[in-house]
Amino acid sequence: MFEWITDLIARGGYLAYGWLMFVETVFPPIPSEVLVPLAGFLAAEGTFRLIPVIAVGTFGSTLGAVFWYWVGLRVGERRLRKLAGKYGRWFTVSPEDVDKTGKWFRKRGLWAVFLARMLPGPRSMISVPAGVARMTFLPFLVATTAGTALWISFLAILGYVLQAQYDRIADYLDPILYAMVALGLGYYVWRLIRQMSAR
Repeated sequence: MFEWITDLIARGGYLAYGWLMFVETVFPPIPSEVLVPLAGFLAAEGTFRLIPVIAVGTFGSTLGAVFWYWVGLRVGERRLRKLAGKYGRWFTVSPEDVDKTGKWFRKRGLWAVFLARMLPGPRSMISVPAGVARMTFLPFLVATTAGTALWISFLAILGYVLQAQYDRIADYLDPILYAMVALGLGYYVWRLIRQMSAR
């Protein structure tokens, strides 16, 4: 998988990298913790440049966050609660979870968006409650972009600094990638079974 991702980014250039960052935010098949350091490594090799890696990664990821904000805005809290009651078990979300998230979000606001964009789990989904709560778009966009830019910068610089060491850890990255996917699926199945047992 490591070689496939590297080849895809190297051949597709910034467009492929930006697209993968967008897809990673909408539906995280390959985490940004892998994509961005890889792009930073390619910048160290001379295939890319570091500043465009940060800019394109931030743009792609922010675009994905805006997509989820729009989804939350269109769905709204009342409809989301109904959907959670009807289909939530397949997404391991209950109407109570919707209520709790809404209350938590209304207390934290901008800081919730800014900080969540730097956390592996909530990074994508924080945009949904922002949209549901009808947060003003411009502050949302600023907080999202700022948090994303900091996170992407950190990961890109990390990949750039590793340079030669990146080849050495390539053999270890494949098992880690598969393990992350397996853990994600396992967590989903566990939540699904728990919710169905509770019902």
